[in-house]
Amino acid sequence: MRRYLFAGAAMLGLLALAPPIAAQRRPGYTTGAHNISLPADWQARFIRYATVDKADRKIIRHLFVNPEAFAAATPGAPLPHGTLIIMADARARVDATGTPLRDQQGRFIAEPGWIAIAAQEKQPGWGEGYPPEMRNGEWEYAAFTGTGERRNIALGSCFNCHITARSGQDFAFNFWDYVQAR
Repeated sequence: MRRYLFAGAAMLGLLALAPPIAAQRRPGYTTGAHNISLPADWQARFIRYATVDKADRKIIRHLFVNPEAFAAATPGAPLPHGTLIIMADARARVDATGTPLRDQQGRFIAEPGWIAIAAQEKQPGWGEGYPPEMRNGEWEYAAFTGTGERRNIALGSCFNCHITARSGQDFAFNFWDYVQAR
């Protein structure tokens, strides 16, 4: 009986030293967009926290985050592991001269449907295989068509933009700003 108690206490001690499950790196991780899946229910379940009119591209950019990250994000702290940010672009309606049409609030009016979707996800240990000049903390990026099919394109511009402009804000643009302001 004593032997079982000692073995049980030893196991509990070892478990106490192990990092929490959420902080453990996923087995078999390799760098790349293949790590990110676009959830089928993202449009219904995720929270839209920002909409940005992009006059230079004549698009409306809608920014969404998964509700778990929305609830767990804390001002002044890095964004939580499991944060999935989705950026969905819609084409702006334009007049005969190509000028975007605006609603009563002065915002662009969107054409139906998405023209492009991008995702940014943070997980423990992600990014470890990138060189320092490219690594964005524990973030990966992925691109999808407007209907959600994966696009196999180079994502170096995502890494470069986020590392250059937002390394001090956990490599995230609008959601970091949103969390700091709330």
